[in-house]
Amino acid sequence: MRIDILTLFPEVFEPVLGASITGRARSAGLVEWHPTDIREFADNKHKKVDDRPFGGGPGMVMMCQPLWDCVHAVEAADPRPATRLLMSPQGEPLTQSIVEQFAGLPRLLIIAGHYEGIDERVVERLAPREISMGDFVLSGGEIPALALIDAVVRLLPGALVGARCVIGAGSVVLRSVGDGETAVGAPARTIAR
Repeated sequence: MRIDILTLFPEVFEPVLGASITGRARSAGLVEWHPTDIREFADNKHKKVDDRPFGGGPGMVMMCQPLWDCVHAVEAADPRPATRLLMSPQGEPLTQSIVEQFAGLPRLLIIAGHYEGIDERVVERLAPREISMGDFVLSGGEIPALALIDAVVRLLPGALVGARCVIGAGSVVLRSVGDGETAVGAPARTIAR
């Protein structure tokens, strides 16, 4: 599975995702993630990505152009079809059922917004599925994106391999293997030690 994360703070992801279950899943080749800095796609001298809301209103929103260009450039980097997601307090609440759907997809593209939100014109055009972590507001979408990625990766076949487990040579593990279990065969089945 490939997970693209579009963010203003790409440095947030590696320290968390590189550890524990997500880090082991990446080392095993089950998942790859690619944080991309939206600022790199700003077409202005100062790499500005925020502006006043079109039509007025309080605060600042993420501009259309950098996000639009970033989404299309990142999608073109890999042939797998990307499911676009926007972390947003206005989105549908994340449930285990939704996480299970996402774990079965080849590629996720997660937009971690910032400021008061994202210019609604680009949201309408990109049509991402909006996902909420709950009825509260955070500074940005990075923490919800991390939670979503963790929830999805732990469901990938082979991501949860217990301590002291043994995987037989040539075995194909399609599910999690618990502590002290031995998995053999293709597809693998657990046997008593």
